[in-house]
Amino acid sequence: MNASKLIVMAAAMSVTGTAFAAGSHGGGHGGGVGEPGKAADASRTIQVEMHDNYYEPEAIDVTRGETVRFVIENRGNLVHEFNIGTPEMHDAHQDEMKMMVEHGVIEGGKLHHDMMNMDMGNGHSMKHDDPNSVLVEPGDTKEIVWTFSSKTTMEFACNIPGHYQSGMYGDVNFESAADTQASAH
Repeated sequence: MNASKLIVMAAAMSVTGTAFAAGSHGGGHGGGVGEPGKAADASRTIQVEMHDNYYEPEAIDVTRGETVRFVIENRGNLVHEFNIGTPEMHDAHQDEMKMMVEHGVIEGGKLHHDMMNMDMGNGHSMKHDDPNSVLVEPGDTKEIVWTFSSKTTMEFACNIPGHYQSGMYGDVNFESAADTQASAH
């Protein structure tokens, strides 16, 4: 096992500190960056591979108003998240993900689904059912269909403790409609 995998695993497994009073995990962390889309409206499908410290591709290009179907496969050894949001949203979401690790919901390469409905001590559960985010266990594949209705600074990221910090994030770049039409010719 290489050093970067050990660092990520150690960071994910050795989280300490107090539980955070985070909001409802099912509260829709995608607000302001778009909304759930319909698969029938998707202009294209983007395949995303998650490895233990990076995504492939490392960046995606979208146009405002575009609906994209993401097929996300975890090729790593740890549970990973694919979450679409602003850097500020990811920063706030990391506290909630830390809570999931502290309570044993996420344990290295295992996601304890049966624990996701338990009270995390603040009256909220960790269902992780936001439409802009999925948790994916090693070897599994999940999908998100998302409409990028707002042109803002956005990323896709894994917010499990230590993962974002080790480089598990990528840029969402907005192209203008003219750029898209020019590249199509």
